Amino acid sequence: MERAKKIKLQALLPMATILLLLMTTWGCGPKQPPLAKIRQKLSDASTYSVVLENMKQEGTFFKDYYHQYEIATPEKTWATGWLKVPKKFYQRYAMYLGMTVAGMENGEPSTVAAPPGYQYVGNPRYGHWRSGRSGQYWAFNRNTPLYSTMELDSDFPRIYRNDYRQYRSSQSRGVPYFGSKGQFGTQGSYTKKANPDFFQRQRAKASIKSASFSEKVSKSIGRTRTGYRGRAGGRGK
Repeated sequence: MERAKKIKLQALLPMATILLLLMTTWGCGPKQPPLAKIRQKLSDASTYSVVLENMKQEGTFFKDYYHQYEIATPEKTWATGWLKVPKKFYQRYAMYLGMTVAGMENGEPSTVAAPPGYQYVGNPRYGHWRSGRSGQYWAFNRNTPLYSTMELDSDFPRIYRNDYRQYRSSQSRGVPYFGSKGQFGTQGSYTKKANPDFFQRQRAKASIKSASFSEKVSKSIGRTRTGYRGRAGGRGK
């Protein structure tokens, strides 16, 4: 009898090992986040910025996480497709949708999240200060790729000198800057206008989750009522 139990246990061990390996593989995701690979590819560029353009989750039991980036250099801008990222990496950047999450300015790296385009402000190569009713604001030059990204977006908040000073202060302290009124980042008012695709998916997920919860509650109440009637009937006999 004891020998049979040992044989059965030994037969189960390989299967348990396989399941453990599969769970480990699913949980770890990609070994190197795409952002690190992008930095490597741009290692020869003295100036660039990487904006977290979009993000999403897929799957029910075993979830997959994805990022989409927009990359800008002084010469051009381009976007990546959906790139798979580890769960911890996704969670780390969850609040930075629509923000610059990596950059380089004249060989000086920046890893502190900030609104797009801010790292180019103050450099006459990319633009100039212009006077307006509410004070001086930064205007990007037409001959730079940033002009089409920043100036032609009528909803993009103007970058005033005070905004730029706050940004520089945050950078020096290593603190993410979400704008003077919190317009940027996942919870920002500008981001919600500029990235409707992300928020539509979030609302759809919330709706499905709510419907599933309501269904479970309804079934639970139904079982409780059925059980109550059965017990009551038994007492009346």
